[in-house]
Amino acid sequence: MEVGMVSSIWIYLLSIAPQVLGAIVILIVGIWLSKRIANICEKLLKKREVDITLSRFLRGLIYYALVILVLIAAAGQLGINTMSFLTVLGALGLAVGLALKDSLSNIAAGVMLLIFRPFRVGDAVTVAGVTGGVQLIGLFNTILHTPDNQKIIVPNAKILGDIITNITANDTRRIDLVVGISYEDDIDKAKALLWEMAAKDPRILKDPATTVAVAELADSSVNLVFRPWVKTSDYWAVRFDLIEQIKKTFDQEGISIPYPQQDVHLFVEKSPKTPQ
Repeated sequence: MEVGMVSSIWIYLLSIAPQVLGAIVILIVGIWLSKRIANICEKLLKKREVDITLSRFLRGLIYYALVILVLIAAAGQLGINTMSFLTVLGALGLAVGLALKDSLSNIAAGVMLLIFRPFRVGDAVTVAGVTGGVQLIGLFNTILHTPDNQKIIVPNAKILGDIITNITANDTRRIDLVVGISYEDDIDKAKALLWEMAAKDPRILKDPATTVAVAELADSSVNLVFRPWVKTSDYWAVRFDLIEQIKKTFDQEGISIPYPQQDVHLFVEKSPKTPQ
């Protein structure tokens, strides 16, 4: 009986040997091809200058997706019902997706940010109501450093779902200043002084041209717009210097800059004369 059982086991092993061998070959070759394809995809992404974080993430995603397909193929070779396996895998994926809904939305948003690149590391941006320099673009969140050196961590889903302002995306920026003068002052003289300031500052660009014009006849002042163009890197330095120069120059030239003030008029009421 023992001999018969051993013989039956041996016959069974011989009968399934081709299937097992085929499954092993599928696993070995499939995993090797998966790694090869993933590496090729990563190299192609790097050649297209895709962000290294995104290229590595996509490489891992491609590799594990191919490995799962290889495992399913190997299971089918062994005669296992792959439909039930796929059903379990789908249910598991759904459960994981629901549990990690917020994290997955941040990852999806991170991938979109890294693909479309509305901003890069080093740019100054305003995202999700926060302004700062981009220090890191990760798959889950983006790290900003504010001008006063605070570290702000913003989830990627909030960034992608809101307005993105890239402050340093372009090489040049326009400084918009409104300069109010008194109604008694000479408009042409004030405009000439502003033109002179623009011409003397080498940081102010000739092209595009500076704009100096009367913008508004306000309640207590004539408002002039002064709009010079500068390199983005010079924006704040030139803006601060111009504001100081305008005040000093207008004071020297006798042009007043109105400011809110209130006049109080006192009337002395005479008491009525008492009858004699």
